[in-house]
Amino acid sequence: MNNIKACIFDLDGVIVDTAIYHYKAWRRLANSLGFDFTEQQNEQLKGVSRVRSLQLILGWGGITKTEAEQEQLATQKNTWYVEMINQMTPAEILPGAREFVQSCRDAGIKTALGSASKNSMTILEKLQIVHLFDAIIDGNKVTKAKPDPEVFLKGAEALGIEPQYCVVFEDAIAGVEAAKAGGMKAIGIGDPKVLYEADLVVSGLKEMTLDKL
Repeated sequence: MNNIKACIFDLDGVIVDTAIYHYKAWRRLANSLGFDFTEQQNEQLKGVSRVRSLQLILGWGGITKTEAEQEQLATQKNTWYVEMINQMTPAEILPGAREFVQSCRDAGIKTALGSASKNSMTILEKLQIVHLFDAIIDGNKVTKAKPDPEVFLKGAEALGIEPQYCVVFEDAIAGVEAAKAGGMKAIGIGDPKVLYEADLVVSGLKEMTLDKL
């Protein structure tokens, strides 16, 4: 373990699960347009940009909108989503996440958040865990989406640690690919069959220990 100096965590699906709020906000939007969509369809939206998600949903509903109208709809969805995450509480942290991040810090390992979400700070504040991260790189600080390694490379840079000494925790294939592209180790959170490119896969941070690291 002694050559690992930093752990970089994705937010969604690793520290907290806000997918349910995205689903509720998108579903509310679909309902307002006169149709519904399923949780199965919602799976196809994971890791997909807001604009592309909207296009998929409109496609399922058989609805055509101009670019300006799409812009308005995407903004409306985000407003509803932000309203929901503003109601979040520390009880929504995924099992073991707070404990594992804290144990890394106690062992002298630097910690960073690397998330595409522009709402990361709101979520961390609501969960009361901002202080657990030495650096926070979110959607407001990056221009390229995963699998581009930008978010993780900026995290390593902010921590002052070389990429080869960093381990990334990710629940999405694109995130694991981004970590690898940045020259970092990757630990997948989820299904080993899906995240087979990761160096190690666990079901959640509750399963992680410094020994496994």
